[in-house]
Amino acid sequence: MAKKRPRDGNQLAWQIVQEATGEAPKPKDTRNPFAVGLSKLGASKGGHARAAALSPAKRKAIAKKAIAARWGKKG
Repeated sequence: MAKKRPRDGNQLAWQIVQEATGEAPKPKDTRNPFAVGLSKLGASKGGHARAAALSPAKRKAIAKKAIAARWGKKG
């Protein structure tokens, strides 16, 4: 979550200058590195594994549903 900006005009100006010049401290990454790694593993193979598991007829039905949602056609 982004840090709130100060309400005082002088403090706000100081913070803007710090951010513009790159001197402002970077926010810490609070995510769990192990969980991030697991997420990347699943994301990289998820779509391919799902497509391989579906039958051609099921893939076609999903595609038709997506087309109907995108273009508002009945079908």
